[in-house]
Amino acid sequence: MIKSYKTRRQVTNAIVYVVLAVMGIIWVSPLVWMLLHSFRGEGGSTVHYLLPKTYTFDNYIKLFTETSVVNFPRWFLNTLIVAIFACIISTLSVLMVSYAFSRLRFKARKPLINIGMIIGMFPGFMTMIAIYYLLKAMGLTQTLPALVICYSAGAGIGFQISKGFFDTIPRALDEAATIDGATRNQIFWKIILPMSKPIVVYTVLTSFIGPWTDFILVKIIMGDKIANYTVSIGLQTMVSQQYISTYYTQFLAGSTIVAIPISLLFLKMQNYYVEGVTAGGVKG
Repeated sequence: MIKSYKTRRQVTNAIVYVVLAVMGIIWVSPLVWMLLHSFRGEGGSTVHYLLPKTYTFDNYIKLFTETSVVNFPRWFLNTLIVAIFACIISTLSVLMVSYAFSRLRFKARKPLINIGMIIGMFPGFMTMIAIYYLLKAMGLTQTLPALVICYSAGAGIGFQISKGFFDTIPRALDEAATIDGATRNQIFWKIILPMSKPIVVYTVLTSFIGPWTDFILVKIIMGDKIANYTVSIGLQTMVSQQYISTYYTQFLAGSTIVAIPISLLFLKMQNYYVEGVTAGGVKG
């Protein structure tokens, strides 16, 4: 009986591992194809073979040197600037709102939490047209500060996971610090945040990824202001009907470069990311 159970368990595990391996190969294969063809020596967008026939670094070199039509370095810098500023503002906003809802008790606390959760249920694209006209009224359309405002102004609504993490930190620490004469501000910066590295890393990653990968909002705000494009619009422009035959391999090289910062951040901070998600989901 025991032997039969072990046999069934081994067979089941083997099937699961095979399925996971196949799914992993399916998931990774487009990325591997993109990486290999970013070094392809043959031009054009039509490919009838799996692996490139020749390899070259020219696609990467041209991406940063031939900027008269496709200014990828400028787009990359625009994206980096917007992502960094939006990440800093959003992270501070989310953490401070989360701490306030977790530790402070005031009359409007429950209604504000409920309102924030309800607003968070609506997809962001529903407000894009309204946001565009508000920015237009303020003269901020087709500017990078407009993107920073859009990505960070409402970040505090995403407080749920961070609040759940702060709820797991014992309140006795706050009470002891208060007895020692510490203010709420000092408790937050000097006690709570140093103990909250996982949720800080999680918030930083999610706040950085949004501006780095967004396309729709940038397209609406920037319009035809090519100089202020981010990499998402820039890469889409490179595969438009007008440029795809010329810039397709450079598009693959640009896509590879864009994926590097996010990949490095996840590889470096994945343990904290997972810990922040799991700990933040314990209490609400």
